[in-house]
Amino acid sequence: MEFTMGGRLEVRTTPADVGKRVSVRRVVDAPGEGAKFTDTVGVLTSWDNGVLSVTTRSGESVRIAESSLVAGKVVPPAPARRRGPAASFGELALVTARAWQPVESELLGDWRLRAAGGFTRRANSVLPLGDPGLPLGEALGTVRRWYGERGLPAYVQTATGAEGTQERLCADLEEHGWRREVSAEVRIAALAPVGDLDTDVSAVRTSRQPDGAWLSRYQRFETPGPHVLKVLGSGPSVWFASVPGDGPAGVPAAIGRCVVDGRWAGFMAVEVGPEHRRRGLATAVMTALARTALDEGASAAWLQVESDNEGARALYDRMGFATHHRYHHFRSA
Repeated sequence: MEFTMGGRLEVRTTPADVGKRVSVRRVVDAPGEGAKFTDTVGVLTSWDNGVLSVTTRSGESVRIAESSLVAGKVVPPAPARRRGPAASFGELALVTARAWQPVESELLGDWRLRAAGGFTRRANSVLPLGDPGLPLGEALGTVRRWYGERGLPAYVQTATGAEGTQERLCADLEEHGWRREVSAEVRIAALAPVGDLDTDVSAVRTSRQPDGAWLSRYQRFETPGPHVLKVLGSGPSVWFASVPGDGPAGVPAAIGRCVVDGRWAGFMAVEVGPEHRRRGLATAVMTALARTALDEGASAAWLQVESDNEGARALYDRMGFATHHRYHHFRSA
């Protein structure tokens, strides 16, 4: 990473660059190692009282003492992905939201407050795609009251790591005492290669509604009440897949859900019973759903995977999915 001008390290970043993507180098004292350089790349979200805050692609907020800086500069937006379909953050934010539609929602300026009885944070959080029409502190107070009236914790869903994402909002939420609870990756890929995978899909069954057996494998709730079924059934064109199990209880060996929305096919709820893993069933479920989506005219795929789910991330790597951006749920203190 080049910081020099005429052979000298220079700090060319200033408080006027707040909101821009920067690369900064600082000196830190490492125990037993002495002083060493550390580089940070991200959006400069604040520079106050001698302290910089840089929000990285992963959503981490890094605070840096101005006195420790040895170099810094504004850098171009993150380079475009080298694989997968072209997509903007704005397009994907709306597509992914339509796959997890709430039971009720209300607008606060350009923010959408969403609730679904607490089933999945994606349907029980604010989608802040613009200006709430109020100063941030007042808007967050309104959010807290709205969710409190429904007996739900208040969450705001944000995104980082792509052009047009919300690093500034992440930093502002932290300043107001909100804390990040969950982070996940939004990954995308061309759909046809997923449908062309060489795997046996003969045992995969697809349907338009989740039956009791499908729900018994989906371990994300205690009782599948009407709100759960409404959220799972939401979306422009929804498909469910299952692979029958070989036990007497009728619980499927594997399941999955796909929402087709224009050119996009979203994959979610892909689960395999512990006793059936390492048999390629997750791949078979996704391939079968991809073929169904291709028949409906979709050409691109997306999915969401939590950042600490190493097994799923490795599977999606092999299937050609690349990270487009990351999203985070911030909870009110």
